[in-house]
Amino acid sequence: MNYIGSKYKLSEWLYSQIISYIPNQDLSCLSLCDIFSGTGVVGKFFREKGIKSVIANDQEFYSYVLNQNYIANNFEITAEILEKIDYLNSLHGIEGKIFQNYCFGGKSQRMYFTDENGLKIDAIRTQIQKWLDHKEIKHGEYYFYLASLLESADKIANTASVYGAFLKHYKASALKPLVLTPIFSKQSKNFHGYVYNEDSNRLIHRINGDILYLDPPYNSREYGANYHLLNTIALYDDFLPKGKTGLRDYQTSAYCKIGKVKNALEDLIFHAKFKYIFMSYNNEGLLNTEEIKKIFSHYGEYHLVEKQYPRFKSGKITSKNNVIEQLHILIKGE
Repeated sequence: MNYIGSKYKLSEWLYSQIISYIPNQDLSCLSLCDIFSGTGVVGKFFREKGIKSVIANDQEFYSYVLNQNYIANNFEITAEILEKIDYLNSLHGIEGKIFQNYCFGGKSQRMYFTDENGLKIDAIRTQIQKWLDHKEIKHGEYYFYLASLLESADKIANTASVYGAFLKHYKASALKPLVLTPIFSKQSKNFHGYVYNEDSNRLIHRINGDILYLDPPYNSREYGANYHLLNTIALYDDFLPKGKTGLRDYQTSAYCKIGKVKNALEDLIFHAKFKYIFMSYNNEGLLNTEEIKKIFSHYGEYHLVEKQYPRFKSGKITSKNNVIEQLHILIKGE
């Protein structure tokens, strides 16, 4: 998924940096918490490397769905499960919430999806819910199908990577028909995954472990607004879409507010019951490097490593092509 702040291309670098600061590099004895997990890239990567357990958390519900599949799920993909994928792909479209509110042929005339794809999303989403309600699938399978729908729908969305607005003309990828592609999580022996859908500063009081990885928002752009349509597909609830873009109400984050981010970060570090803390940020974030260093250094041994990294592009031309990706490191004192 083309996602703001995604660490997909940085996963190997992050992994190598993190384990280099941990004396016991036997991952099978360690736990990781990815407390701003987004699409689950970092937790999934560490799971595949053999870590003992992962806690994934994010306040956005679409993230909860994705991480339920990537982190919590640990079952074998059977022929019956794949047959259900084929069945979902064979469904005829229905006029549901997505078609009516986010397609040109619906009552809103918004252009997030073609009419055909919007109808198909509605049909698939409705069927997945029926299976769960009738107890024909387990909760893990429910999140598997739903996560597969989110990622498949994202590939044919008529947006410039985020859902803050739709494009005025259908781009080539949006004209392709929706195909539900299964997204599998690796079956892992002796692995344990735990997934939460909470404010990170509240959850931190109830969890503990070895490695805490932080990847908070860097700027004032709210993820709940940028990815509102993924939340709508995931929740499939009744609400009144607002304005030209059909925005739903969303949770705001203290990490997106210049007047609150510093106190929020310090509160999180103070209450963290983890020995090793790593935070991804960049040199253009709301907090500058010295502010972060001051907070981290107050609680233990501080280090900083940096890497030049291509800027996230959302259909806009920019004269600056790179930012400095920073990994702030704290070995927390007793």
